[in-house]
Amino acid sequence: MELRQLRYFVAIVDHGSLSRAALVLHVAQPALTQQLRQLEEELGAQLLHRSAHGVLSTDAGKIFYEHAQAILKQVADARAAVTQSATRPSGSVSLGLPHSISGALALPLLTAARATYPEITLQLTEEITGNLIEQLKSGRLNLAVLFDDGQLGGVETTPLVEEDLVYICRAGSSWVPQASTITLAAALATPLILPARQHGVRPLIEHSAAQAGLALAGIIEINSIAILKSALLADMGATLLPLAPLRTEIESGALVAVPVHSPPIRRGVTLCASRNIPLTNAAAAIGRLVREVTDTLCTNGQWPGARLRQ
Repeated sequence: MELRQLRYFVAIVDHGSLSRAALVLHVAQPALTQQLRQLEEELGAQLLHRSAHGVLSTDAGKIFYEHAQAILKQVADARAAVTQSATRPSGSVSLGLPHSISGALALPLLTAARATYPEITLQLTEEITGNLIEQLKSGRLNLAVLFDDGQLGGVETTPLVEEDLVYICRAGSSWVPQASTITLAAALATPLILPARQHGVRPLIEHSAAQAGLALAGIIEINSIAILKSALLADMGATLLPLAPLRTEIESGALVAVPVHSPPIRRGVTLCASRNIPLTNAAAAIGRLVREVTDTLCTNGQWPGARLRQ
């Protein structure tokens, strides 16, 4: 198996056809077809379904595509680690952010990266927490911002912030509590709109409820922050989330946020890197920048509901 075969295969999948991949790679299509056939023979599996309209990955092809991407990225990182300067880091760095963090951190980080490290290409991936952990461990991500649930084994962690989860519903809704705070029991008695279990916030809520002898019931599961926001504005129920993802609607008065107590729910936000894959100079620089930007956002009150962790 050769690296060029991996590059060819990834390009074919990305472009959806052998002919388009051949044009991009500047390789004759018969040669590309031959390399693909040799790869399939070596693996003993068909990787692509071919048709007049292009190609689609088989189940085996989907699995191999993820591994091929990770291998090619690690090769590129290894090359960059040898050639790049520690004083002027350059190259590509991939950083994963959960949906509920990206609204607070993504734009300030991109702005700071362009100003501080113009020779680094920062690639941001917004994903659910479970997918980010998998991509980090496989090498498809250099860094990821994850929630510290005590089970981040196999990764290097740097504490960033701690966030309170608050009870949020539409202004004027019958779900708005009479008091300025709400107990966790009262919050769980409300129809709740929450992400599915593979999101970092959901296991945290379930664990807190179990510790308090409470249970969740009648949950509406929505994994998109944008759709969850629309459901809140349609008064379909309330949610338990940090302030940052819904900051605009809360500040405009469209949504109401109320602190939760008895017990409160807090989550730790952590910068993570693989223990097995060394960081390039560029990735290490972006890691330092994440911490600096986070510090600034908390100090200036631009990350609402977040406090720096020591």
